[in-house]
Amino acid sequence: MIFVNKKILALIPLLLINVFSQNSKQQQYEYAYNLYVQEKFFDAITELKRLQFFDKENTFSFQTNLLIGKCYKKGAKFDDAVKYFTLAEINAKNDSEYFESQILNARTNILRRANKQSERILNKLLDDSRFIFKTREIKYWAGWNFMFSNQWQKAYQIFSEAGLDTTLANLCKSVDDKLYSEKFAKYSSYLIPGFGQFYTGEYISGVLSLGWNILFGYLTINSFVEERAFDGIIIGNLLWLRFYSGNIQNAEKFVIQKNLQLSNNALEYLQKNFSGEKP
Repeated sequence: MIFVNKKILALIPLLLINVFSQNSKQQQYEYAYNLYVQEKFFDAITELKRLQFFDKENTFSFQTNLLIGKCYKKGAKFDDAVKYFTLAEINAKNDSEYFESQILNARTNILRRANKQSERILNKLLDDSRFIFKTREIKYWAGWNFMFSNQWQKAYQIFSEAGLDTTLANLCKSVDDKLYSEKFAKYSSYLIPGFGQFYTGEYISGVLSLGWNILFGYLTINSFVEERAFDGIIIGNLLWLRFYSGNIQNAEKFVIQKNLQLSNNALEYLQKNFSGEKP
């Protein structure tokens, strides 16, 4: 006759309950993941949060937070996505999970134009010796971060390193060559009012700026020549100086607008036509 320890017998039901519970949670996660694959993101989030409520041992904390973040990212709710990717990072059990959550966090920050935050995350990963074999992937997203922050020259340098991505490198070089120089527009407008507007193709604004400056410059100088110093001071300070400084500000404004348009056009082109991996 075999005698079994009563304590062991008492533990068997608990072990069975735990096994069934784990199976149930795994099924719940798989169900939520299938909803995500079907692009039913709201339903997937609901199921994942339900799983989190019953997962008292936090067994699925990393997986659920990461997938919730992905759902929010797909739905363009980037602030919420960053929150859950950060929670996934906190609950990461190994280097692989930590890296995945950090990269997704950086990519989401690129999309929401939080470029300083993305740069901080990517630089931190580059400096981490654990991920030396992930250098190319990290630099790839650093290049995208530069593109989204309108730093096309830096993006070109990143993508052209060791042939990281020739297509993106060529695009960045093309955009950088087309960008207007803010300094040139500004300082040329100091010398010749309206020249900065001509430089950016805003010819009507350039003609008006040049014309007003010539007119009020003439009136100011003529007032002093005719010994009407008070008139010269009033015209010079209130009118000529106003149009002269306004001409410089307009030149800078047009450069910023034109460069932003060039950048947005390039990013839109990438969104529609680039077949590689995007943020």
